Amino acid sequence: MTTPSAETSAATSGLPASGPSGPGPSESGRPAAGLPEPGRTGRAARLLHPDPTVRRLAAITLVNTVGSGLSLSVGVLFFTRVLGLTATQLGLGLTAAGLCGVAASVPAGRAADRWGARPVLVVLVTVNALGTAGYALVHSYAAFLPLACVVAAVDRGSAAVRNALYAQVLPADRRVAGRAYLRVVTNIGICLGTALGAIALQADTRGAYLAAILADAVSYLAVAVLFRRLPVPGVRRRGAAGAGDAGGSGAGSVDAEGRAAGERRRNPALRDAPFLVVTVLNALLCLQFAVLEVGVPLWVVQQTDAPRITVAGTLIVNTVLVIALQVRATRGTEDPAVAARVCGRAGLVLAASCLVIALAHGLPATVAAAVVLGGVALQAIGEVLAQAGGWALSYDLAGERDHGAYQGVYNAGTAAALMIGPAVVSTAVIGYGLLGWAALGALLAGAGLAMGPAVRWARRRGVEAAERGFEMAGR
Repeated sequence: MTTPSAETSAATSGLPASGPSGPGPSESGRPAAGLPEPGRTGRAARLLHPDPTVRRLAAITLVNTVGSGLSLSVGVLFFTRVLGLTATQLGLGLTAAGLCGVAASVPAGRAADRWGARPVLVVLVTVNALGTAGYALVHSYAAFLPLACVVAAVDRGSAAVRNALYAQVLPADRRVAGRAYLRVVTNIGICLGTALGAIALQADTRGAYLAAILADAVSYLAVAVLFRRLPVPGVRRRGAAGAGDAGGSGAGSVDAEGRAAGERRRNPALRDAPFLVVTVLNALLCLQFAVLEVGVPLWVVQQTDAPRITVAGTLIVNTVLVIALQVRATRGTEDPAVAARVCGRAGLVLAASCLVIALAHGLPATVAAAVVLGGVALQAIGEVLAQAGGWALSYDLAGERDHGAYQGVYNAGTAAALMIGPAVVSTAVIGYGLLGWAALGALLAGAGLAMGPAVRWARRRGVEAAERGFEMAGR
């Protein structure tokens, strides 16, 4: 059930498929993502990813998401019972923080292009650690609000920069499979963190809640250290002659002239109309996260006779299916046309899930529970398809340039969807019953199917730009 805000992305259930040209060495000289390293056989090879870089990213992701799961499980009670915020104050504060998160994505991405993804990410994660720890010192709403905005801004900014970093450290034909692997690790980590959070919830004391929040802060510091030690192609370590600490663009380094030009020009992603359309369509598909987190619990409790424990069952079904299917869903998405078709299928499956969930209204308790769980199973399938196609397009349409700028804009669209999704689902969907679910399903299906024309437009524009470049070079 990992939303993109928690996603840093993995599977113990299987390994990514090899690229279209078959297994072989990666562009960076590491073993390809479908091949085991020499000497790695048997059970270890099945449980661990064969690419050492992905394994390092998976370790970072696990540390990060265990801390996130811990704080997510206790967050609401910490803010209300320990800090003394009312539900209204908390809601308004989190909305304001969400707006800050949306606004921070684009400049954070540009900063990654200018100074390098790794150093910018280390700074943002460190600030996140300090901000999270700062909650322990908050004693008023006036202090909570700006701190929550800072934490949300650096969190969303770090998500954009992290995605740009993946473009630097993973070869182009392995990025989406690598992110899928990491996403499964994300789900595992959040489950482990939530289990730890249950201990704090059971204790239900100020000390227990503070310990959980501070443990999350410590996990951020550990992540910052691990990212700082992550090798980035084209970046030499400090102390080497002429070495800087800025990452390269795409799979390699960028020369000084190209970097200076990139710093002068305006954000290219904001001037790329087809990419902006794809960003909006992906944001609409991301409304499906609010279905699982808000829509299904409200629907089960308010509009069906299904037992309330069904809500917990939906989370289990979603998590298990994401872990089992996410890596497999990325196969073939290296081709933008295939990725667009995958998004189209995702929209249709998500639309079907909305209709199935809606049909639980008025059914006997056991039948209603089964129908809801079936609808959530469809939602999970649509989720892994939408994520796989969306990741591929966010990289493919950017090409090997300005990954920070493109990921910043793409992440801003996702952040906006995550912010408005709960309000849309709780009012426009739950409030109108079957009609509301049908309207949401139509919106999701339309967004997915529109990806095909949008991607064809983007590719035509790319070909035209290349032809103009050749003409200018020949003059």
